[in-house]
This record gives sequence, structure tokens and C-alpha cells, in this order.
Amino acid sequence: MGAGAIKALGTGTALQVAMVVIGHLVPSLQAMGLFPIAGTLIGGITGWLASTGTAGAMGAKVGSGAIAGGVAGALGSLVSTALGDVPLGNIAIAGGSTLVTGAIGAALAKTFGAARH
Repeated sequence: MGAGAIKALGTGTALQVAMVVIGHLVPSLQAMGLFPIAGTLIGGITGWLASTGTAGAMGAKVGSGAIAGGVAGALGSLVSTALGDVPLGNIAIAGGSTLVTGAIGAALAKTFGAARH
């Protein structure tokens, strides 16, 4: 992963942690089932950002997007577990779903011609 993908990972992790903390402080948001939807969407955004910061062909961009999205999602879920909002096993689910959406976000960025910064 290049510097752009690492920056995307940091941004995605910050967004995931912000979502988790807001959901922890406002339990009605968590009760509405918004964690999985928002977390998965953030994974896609993270993948898009990682793709724009990665040089190369589709495979390199999708790989960077998947890694950045998956790691950010797993770290967000780890914080949620530490706060007592989700069980430990949720880390694998969150990491897997955001890995997939990170890859999708990166592929969309490549397909729709997002410029490399």
C-alpha cells in the first residue's frame, strides 16, 4: 500500500470510530440497525479513496481498497467491542464486509475514472 492508500486507511478508520462513538452515545441510532449499513458504506468510501491514492492497474487499486476498507472496518468494530456495544466475533463480520465493499469502492473509482492524487 502506498502513501495515498495509507491516508485513506486513516480516514476510513477515523470515520468508522466516529460512527461507533456516536452510536455508543446515541443508543437509538444503534438500535435502529444503522451500524452495519453505515459501516459498510464507509468501507466503500475508504476503498474509493484508497484507489485514487494508488497507482497501477485495476488489481492494485482493488487490492489497496480492499485492505484499507477491511482494516478500517475491523478497527472500528474493535472499538465498538471495547465499548461493549458488539460481541468480539463481530470484528470478523465487519472486517469481511468492509473488505468486500472496499474492493467494490476501489473498482468503481477505477471504472469511473477517479483521478490519482
